[in-house]
Amino acid sequence: MYVVTVHFTSHPEHSDAFMQAMLKQAKNSREREAGCIRFDVCRDPNDATRIFLYEIYTDEAAFQEHLKSAHFLSFSEETAAWVADKVVATWNLAFTG
Repeated sequence: MYVVTVHFTSHPEHSDAFMQAMLKQAKNSREREAGCIRFDVCRDPNDATRIFLYEIYTDEAAFQEHLKSAHFLSFSEETAAWVADKVVATWNLAFTG
């Protein structure tokens, strides 16, 4: 399994709109992409501008397809100006409990 983690910081005035768009993006990914196994959206309880994603794909190719999907491209375009910082990391899943 291929894991992607993303740390977002949104601009404060866009934090609620960004969260709504993110939740829609997560739902679309799970419902429309056979290779997307998990798409968790977490929000810092003390700072609404901080969002953490934990995504699992069947393999790296499935993640690359995700990046080309119409819903991802639309989300990226819609939210680009709302994002102050974004850090992406990829992992190979070694164990799940």
